[in-house]
Amino acid sequence: MFENVFYHLLINYDNIIVKDAMKIPFLKSKKGIIIKVRIEPRSTKAGISGLFGDALKVKVHSPPLKGAANEELLELLSKTFSIKKSAIKIIKGNTSKNKLVEIEGINSIP
Repeated sequence: MFENVFYHLLINYDNIIVKDAMKIPFLKSKKGIIIKVRIEPRSTKAGISGLFGDALKVKVHSPPLKGAANEELLELLSKTFSIKKSAIKIIKGNTSKNKLVEIEGINSIP
C-alpha cells in the first residue's frame, strides 16, 4: 500500500526526539501525501522516535483526552516538517493510536 518512500533528516526543535535520515513510507493523494502515524500519548519526551512497522512513531506529552494528544501531534508535525498546521489533517483514527495523516500541498516532505 505505501510504496513511495521519502528520506528526511529531522532536526531538533525544543527537546523533540529526532532520528537521522528515516525512510518514511507515504501515499500520494489528490491534495498531497498521506502517512501512517502511531502515536504514544503521555510520554515523558515528545517527538518523532522512529518507525513502527510502516508508520511514523510519534510520542506526545498530552493524554488522549478531548483531542489533546491529536492537537499536540498536529503541532509537532507542523513544527518538525516546517508546514502550516492547517495543512495537516487526521483523516482516519481520531480515537486510535494508529492514524492516517494527510499533509496537503506537498508531494514529499521538504
